[in-house]
Amino acid sequence: MRAAVWHGVKDVRVTTVDIPEPRAGEVRIEVAYCGICGSDLHEYTSGPHAIPAAEPHPASGVRAPLIMGHEFCGTVTATGPEVSGLAPGTKVAVEPNYRCGTCARCVAGEYNICRHFGFAGLMGHGGLAEYATVPAYMVHPLPDTFPLEQAALLEPAAVALHSLRRAELRPTDTMLVLGLGPIGLLTVQLAAQRGARRIIAADLNPKRLDLAIRLGATDILDARQPDLPGVVRALTDGTGVDLAFEVVGAQATVRTCLASTRPGGRMILVGLGGELRIDAFALVNDEQSIITSVGYRNCHPELIRLVGEGSLDLSPLITSIVPLEDVVASGFHALTEGTDQIKVLVRPGARV
Repeated sequence: MRAAVWHGVKDVRVTTVDIPEPRAGEVRIEVAYCGICGSDLHEYTSGPHAIPAAEPHPASGVRAPLIMGHEFCGTVTATGPEVSGLAPGTKVAVEPNYRCGTCARCVAGEYNICRHFGFAGLMGHGGLAEYATVPAYMVHPLPDTFPLEQAALLEPAAVALHSLRRAELRPTDTMLVLGLGPIGLLTVQLAAQRGARRIIAADLNPKRLDLAIRLGATDILDARQPDLPGVVRALTDGTGVDLAFEVVGAQATVRTCLASTRPGGRMILVGLGGELRIDAFALVNDEQSIITSVGYRNCHPELIRLVGEGSLDLSPLITSIVPLEDVVASGFHALTEGTDQIKVLVRPGARV
């Protein structure tokens, strides 16, 4: 089969590898679509970050070179021993978290912070291939009529939904989403679907701001304006938002989010950044909270229901579908060159 294999910085090769055989407790999937994520771009441009280069990951037993891609879906073609209820031909979405099932966090149901936390496609072989084999616990069956293009977006949508749950969003809340990549846009869309009173979306890209309005934002702001927190406060009766979602991972945007949040409000840190400096005096005096959110847990069933019943349409985020052979030029390269692409899906079975 053909697969996109990470070997090093800006060294992803589409090559021929063996079709994987499912072992006990595993499922083999013919991949229909696989999205390219910001985490994949970080590995491509400056990795390894999450990819295990020196030692195999404890959950997957895999180290680089490895097959990338963790936002994928497809059809079951084979199962290993100890797997039931997943007959060949079943449409499935993949929730790619590795979990041990025995550590304290897994026992508590918080499997997204398992001691062996990781993702297929980053810490083990993933879905940028014609076939992928994953543990059966990662697989969610889909209705026969479920659109597989949207199934590939369930994984980033789960990141957004988990952050909204962590924030304890209420219908009376006002909120800011700073950073309108796919996760930020999905946060806007799901917050609107859940009835948030006011959703202020801020970014540098006019096309992403326009899409945010289509997805349910009540206000859009150019993030380059000199006093963005002042504008946010003016839109919220001078007080600031109840919730600010930082979806960039940078010092400047963290500072902006905190300055845009009302006393007693909450900033939800979703973006992945390095070391940050925070004005603890102001934070304590305003009794603000900083909440972090990583990955997701128990989000896929709700999202599958919403898409399946027509209450949620994830397709507006898809800007391009490319064959696997073009994944570097039309995927990784295009997304890192500042184009207007939002979500690029790779279709491994398609031919150039």
